[in-house]
Amino acid sequence: MPVDPSLLERDRPATAPTTVTEEGVRAFAAAIGSSYDGTVPPTWPITLAFDAMMAFLEDEQIDLHRIVHGEQRFTYERPIVVGDVLTARLRVVGLRQIGGADIIGTTSEIRDADDELVCLGRATLVHGGGA
Repeated sequence: MPVDPSLLERDRPATAPTTVTEEGVRAFAAAIGSSYDGTVPPTWPITLAFDAMMAFLEDEQIDLHRIVHGEQRFTYERPIVVGDVLTARLRVVGLRQIGGADIIGTTSEIRDADDELVCLGRATLVHGGGA
């Protein structure tokens, strides 16, 4: 079943605030085969963007097993540092169908405790329909 086109440009609620901890960054760095050097890896925001995406999929009753992650990009306003308290807000910015699949473009705004934009994550999700 195709994804509801009314999702386009609809604001989603922000994720719960997440504090960036050294322990969490160390675990993330280890998971991606890196070591912690005192900086937050540039792909770390995927942890927040993924939480926002999972809430979106659950709310819209879109099965994760029908999703292929097609692309991911991050654009930074400033570096993320240990101690930041961050949230992510997902918005569907593109929706089209190709060959029976929904191509869903999303943007996740990563904001700090002062509601300042820290990072923008852009993702393309491919949703395969079917029974």
